[in-house]
Amino acid sequence: MPFSTPATLGRTNIMVGRLGISSSFGAPAAAYEEAFERGCNYITWGTFIRGRSGAMRAAIRNITAASKRDDLVVGMLTYAHHAWLTEHFFVKGLQAAGLEYADVLLLGYFPKRPPQKVIDGALKLKQKGLVRFIGLTSHNRKLFPELAEEGLFDVFHIRYNAAQRGAETKTFPHLTGDDRPGVVGFTATDWRKLLGKRKLPPGERPLTAAECYRFVLSHPAVDVCMMGAKTMDQMRENLAVLEQGPLTAEEMERVRKIGKLVYGK
Repeated sequence: MPFSTPATLGRTNIMVGRLGISSSFGAPAAAYEEAFERGCNYITWGTFIRGRSGAMRAAIRNITAASKRDDLVVGMLTYAHHAWLTEHFFVKGLQAAGLEYADVLLLGYFPKRPPQKVIDGALKLKQKGLVRFIGLTSHNRKLFPELAEEGLFDVFHIRYNAAQRGAETKTFPHLTGDDRPGVVGFTATDWRKLLGKRKLPPGERPLTAAECYRFVLSHPAVDVCMMGAKTMDQMRENLAVLEQGPLTAEEMERVRKIGKLVYGK
């Protein structure tokens, strides 16, 4: 089955495209809008309103102006580890994008359970109707199963790629069932390490971004794989993944071998 078929984002019951769009790489607004029209409706946008996030803000405004807000899934990412600052930047972000609410408030990056005041602040925003679901992003794979038992978080952003595969044993097996949180994989290229020749033997070609995204999406626990693009051409190259499907056994063997070489063990 090609990755153009939408998935359900865990217990949120939101239908999402398999490729998510990060605003961190500086693509033009038109590239984000084209991706949205191709079914990539899950986007993350930092509540720090500056720099490269401006094009995403413009794209959000254009999409909502076209009466397509209900099809858009906006994940507002905040790095403020303080309840008041979280709400301050979150509300500021909504106003800048012309949004009445966000679909997901992503708390990040937390190496351990967020302070209760931060969680309570996020739940307060949910009670006010400013956000529909609460999510968390972290590099600590063991943290997610612990938080899943509490049932407070609806979406998890989990580091997972061919070089960093710890989630396969430490995280994914513990996030199952009808009430499981939505699972979004990020750093599919391992900060582009998987795209370079370093650590590879002579004659071995590095992975492409498309192979990295397909690897993440091939795992049945993953609902969405985040991707980034700097240009329209890069965005269209990434979108070609939608017409493909999971890696074959031969492709998977090669990707895992290269991932092991890049990891260094």
